[in-house]
Amino acid sequence: MRDLSAIVKAYDVRGLVPDQLDEDVARVVGAAFAHFTGAARIVMAQDMRESSAPLAAAFADGATAQGADVLDAGLGSTDLLYFASGSLGLPGAMFTASHNPAKYNGIKLCRSGAAPVGQDSGLREVRALAETDLPPVARRGSVEHQDLLPAYAEHLRSLVDLSRIRSLTVVVDAGNGMAGHTVPAVLGSPRPRDSAGANAALPPLPLTVVPLYFELDGTFPNHEANPLEPANLRDLQAKVLQTSADIGLAFDGDADRCFVVDERGEAVSPSAITALVAVRALAADPGGTVIHNLITSRAVPEIVREHGGLPVRTRVGHSFIKEQMAATGAVFGGEHSAHYYFRDFWRADTGMLAAMHVLAELGASDRPLSALTAAYARYASSGEVNSLVADVVARTAAVEEAYGGHAGATVDHLDGLTVALPDGSWFNLRPSNTEPLLRLNVEAPDEARMAALRDDVLALVRG
Repeated sequence: MRDLSAIVKAYDVRGLVPDQLDEDVARVVGAAFAHFTGAARIVMAQDMRESSAPLAAAFADGATAQGADVLDAGLGSTDLLYFASGSLGLPGAMFTASHNPAKYNGIKLCRSGAAPVGQDSGLREVRALAETDLPPVARRGSVEHQDLLPAYAEHLRSLVDLSRIRSLTVVVDAGNGMAGHTVPAVLGSPRPRDSAGANAALPPLPLTVVPLYFELDGTFPNHEANPLEPANLRDLQAKVLQTSADIGLAFDGDADRCFVVDERGEAVSPSAITALVAVRALAADPGGTVIHNLITSRAVPEIVREHGGLPVRTRVGHSFIKEQMAATGAVFGGEHSAHYYFRDFWRADTGMLAAMHVLAELGASDRPLSALTAAYARYASSGEVNSLVADVVARTAAVEEAYGGHAGATVDHLDGLTVALPDGSWFNLRPSNTEPLLRLNVEAPDEARMAALRDDVLALVRG
């Protein structure tokens, strides 16, 4: 009996190729997923990593052995897979390791309608089935290939009208990831696409797209496709300044996250983007609910209330956001990691749709992006600071003991430890799901107070 505990994570399957994740593992996961869902048909897509196509083929072999037909969409972003799952009503599998280095790969699974499959929503059962040997069924399924990129682009264009905005120059850093495949189809590009004419039916937009690293290359020769790391934004920031662009967009490897740089070359906080898109969503759906995770800026719930909406706070992680969106009927959800979720996109996260909302807001205004977003950035934040510790539980307890007794302090344990102090500052300390790390996020009314609180908490965390 095989043991997949090392690669079945909280939200997906992820591991080193081929040491942990190879074609044999993909095959048994495909069989297990087909058996678990009982679906007659499954859709799948893959990123540009060298190992993705062989893993996808093996997964399809396992799924068809259980009698399921497989619709192979080929190259695609994760949100393209969610589009396929939602629009076709099929469970899906995406082969990607997102922002991880080239030696990794993974499988993201979803139910019909792009509903999440995590540890508490089916992934545990899929793992148990994959750790056994399921016998093949009498009727073997078939594999059909279909390019879904044109339909994906057309659907996104139907959700946000960019045809009437002012002309904008947009630098896009695809990081050699899947945005190099999807951005030309959705936003247009001066560069020819590999599959010529895929977006020919869509009218051109008033956008001049300046491409950076659009060549699909899973070795990431220019920089890692992880815009959360400031070093990976430097080329984008420089190009925005060099071209006098109105905005810069950076996508991660599977293009489900989007980071924004303003016309000054400065990164815009994902919390500010969450607030901006939330205001647009509430204008279209007054009184709606907006989900935010607990490490987004407290400006987000403030702004949601100011615009007549209902903010709902949740744990970090896409499965928690999507569950809360389903339970509350929320119109939009945002995380500080730059995952953005939309009710009209099957409650799934899509970096492209978030980018389109920002472009629409900027293009309808005569102000620069820095001025537009200034109203949404009210507080000073630390960003996420990671600490490697020997005893996560003991260090967290030491921090709670030090701060929990402060006069006027409030403490909660929704996700790790969150302490709010009477001067308006707060911090969250969360353990990593996979490593002996503690992740610290701090926010305060000004930079000096934030830095002092951050350093004090880190001193306790690091002993």
